[in-house]
Amino acid sequence: MMTFKFGRRALVAGAVAALSFGAPAFADGHKVLDSIHFLIPGGAGGGWDGTARGTGEALTNAGLVGSASFENMSGGGGGKAIGYLIENADSNHGTLMVNSTPIVIRSLTGVFPHNFRDLTLVSGTIGDYAAMVVGKDSPINSMADLIAAYEADASGTAIGGGSVPGGMDHLVAAMVMEAAGKDALGVKYIPYDAGGKAMAALLSGEISALSTGFSEAVDLANAGEVKIIGVTSDARVDAAPNAMTMKEQGIDTSFVNWRGFFGAPGLPADKTAQYQEAISKMYATPEWETVRARNGWVNIHNSGDDFKVFLEAQEQVIGDLMRKLGFL
Repeated sequence: MMTFKFGRRALVAGAVAALSFGAPAFADGHKVLDSIHFLIPGGAGGGWDGTARGTGEALTNAGLVGSASFENMSGGGGGKAIGYLIENADSNHGTLMVNSTPIVIRSLTGVFPHNFRDLTLVSGTIGDYAAMVVGKDSPINSMADLIAAYEADASGTAIGGGSVPGGMDHLVAAMVMEAAGKDALGVKYIPYDAGGKAMAALLSGEISALSTGFSEAVDLANAGEVKIIGVTSDARVDAAPNAMTMKEQGIDTSFVNWRGFFGAPGLPADKTAQYQEAISKMYATPEWETVRARNGWVNIHNSGDDFKVFLEAQEQVIGDLMRKLGFL
């Protein structure tokens, strides 16, 4: 489920994904595909990178796929990889591209000449909560501290993210500030190429706080390298039980970023069905549960036509939100 709330005004109650917490009865470890090549539209260390590599790890370890390879192709907030997949469709039948909420955001803003309708929709796979993160030595220890710093010196309290201005990490930061009763458009947002570089900027002190995916911060938080000062989940996440939700801190907002996989346009139906079978069977395996729990992901499984319905609903929801915040 994806919801956005601002203060006591519920702006969005739609864009509901089917949550697949149960295990399909047909999973048997039988190999479905010899290989998959994962195309990752951003740099190493980001949410797309972690999702593709974690999915490949689970599929191969469970015996559902013989081998997995990975290719990082940064540029244009994900646009370079999308263009590449479309322009080289005939030679990319063995490729799955990972993407997420930004494919909707960027087409709404007109930055991408393409949108999800130009690709083969394979499967929505997981949800990742957003988190606000600070360095381990930061004087900021809570959202109240961050808001106080913002009030005292908005231009000196930069919040970074692994997406372009107006992209998802920026949108989440603005959404949280709006829910806290602050000027969402007054946030000084610094963009980086994917979550890994954004995290490095936080650790080096370039930015005061980082808006990122929960899964991108959880390992460093558990190692004591950063502090997660707010999570956009409705309840605390088991992977980092000490991290408080936004709601616990009086900021009535929640958000989950879906991630899923797309094929090239014109992908043969039998190949699409194989990809969908492998991903569906993956949910029942202990290998997948290991990856999912480690990252604090939520299982959100939408396959084929269900994925299209979900994306079209989200397009409407996100568009309304972006207009509210002045991004459209």
